Amino acid sequence: MLTKQLQIAERANRYKSQALTNLHHFIDIEWLEESMSELKEGASAGIDGEVLKEFRDSKSERLPELMTSFKSGRYKAPAVRRVYIRKMDGKQRPIGIPTIEDKVLQNAVCKVLEPIYEQDFYDFSYGFRPKKSAHQALERIWSEIKNKRISYILDADIENYFGSINHACLRTMLDKRVKDGVVRRQIDKWLKAGVFEEGEIRRVQEGTPQGGIISPLLSNIYLHEVLDKWYREVEPLLKGKSFLVRYADDFIMGFEYEEDALRVKRVIFKRFEKYGLTMHPEKTRLIEFNRWKGKNTFDFLGFTHYWGKSRKGKTILKRKTGKKRLSRAIKTISNWIMENRHNKVGGLVWQINAKLRGHYAYYGITFNFRSINLFYEAVKRIMFKWLNRRGGKKKMNWEVYARLISQRLPLFKPRIVHSFL
Repeated sequence: MLTKQLQIAERANRYKSQALTNLHHFIDIEWLEESMSELKEGASAGIDGEVLKEFRDSKSERLPELMTSFKSGRYKAPAVRRVYIRKMDGKQRPIGIPTIEDKVLQNAVCKVLEPIYEQDFYDFSYGFRPKKSAHQALERIWSEIKNKRISYILDADIENYFGSINHACLRTMLDKRVKDGVVRRQIDKWLKAGVFEEGEIRRVQEGTPQGGIISPLLSNIYLHEVLDKWYREVEPLLKGKSFLVRYADDFIMGFEYEEDALRVKRVIFKRFEKYGLTMHPEKTRLIEFNRWKGKNTFDFLGFTHYWGKSRKGKTILKRKTGKKRLSRAIKTISNWIMENRHNKVGGLVWQINAKLRGHYAYYGITFNFRSINLFYEAVKRIMFKWLNRRGGKKKMNWEVYARLISQRLPLFKPRIVHSFL
């Protein structure tokens, strides 16, 4: 697999200004099996109700059939099952869940396209890319603001991005790098597959459903053309220094001078409209982020960025868990403990510790100890509350409970995992 992807990458690098053909022959049974093995255990079922174990048990028949139907053009992309998850603002985000078989094929095609576009994507794009992470994006922001004397931040928000991608524009963008008929035909089928909701299949004319394995890559290709390449053209025309950091459809831009920031803000709305996208007029805002005056902050990737003092009294950029993210995390774990309070205490603590480690793994960055400790203390209080509300169980006082979680079944204490200095 890795050798084949290297071959694709070398070809894409050699012909950077050309579209590649004859890519589908890289996809064979071994490639499909590897794609299947990368699916997460317990992956949600699509409209056919099939789970990963069922598909894996019949892989010896299913994978050859899938490869043949894909290459012959007979494969029909099934509609995705639509579910909704609640967002922090109370609204609901639609998520599309493909069938297991479709996930295998989407992952296989992604593995063909990824080495091509990794030659083109810029280093300030971090979301859904191999060996790129949210923490690298945060470190990039810290470095850019520190080294470029940034005083203005354009905090951007795209309305319904995944549901607004223009199919015709996307096809034109794909034409620049990929002209393999089998691969392109399959991508078109996924774009037209539609969504299954409330017992009906609804066809869509635009967008690519969140939840599909290929959707993040297609969305990156789209914003690479709409935003990233455009910024590279605009950057030399600005009077001062600037930067762009993008994580999937979330991005911020920084500027040394207000004049540059205002110019870009005026133009970027029109730029996005040209490609069928809408910048949220209220959530897209220009923030004066000057280290010498003002107390403005901005949120990005779950962290609030603000100016603070170091131990030596120097003004430095700090990050803390965003208020909404912290409240949501506490509410989520509170509901989980309430629903699982009747489990044995040992097993309950073990599962809570796994959740605490996951929280620290993301939010445990330099200068954010106070926020992760607030989360830890909240978990302690919530667990005490619900352990004492278990029917038929003898209640414990705080002193007994404190000994339990510090000695016998200790809760995992907060710690800094990522150091940004």
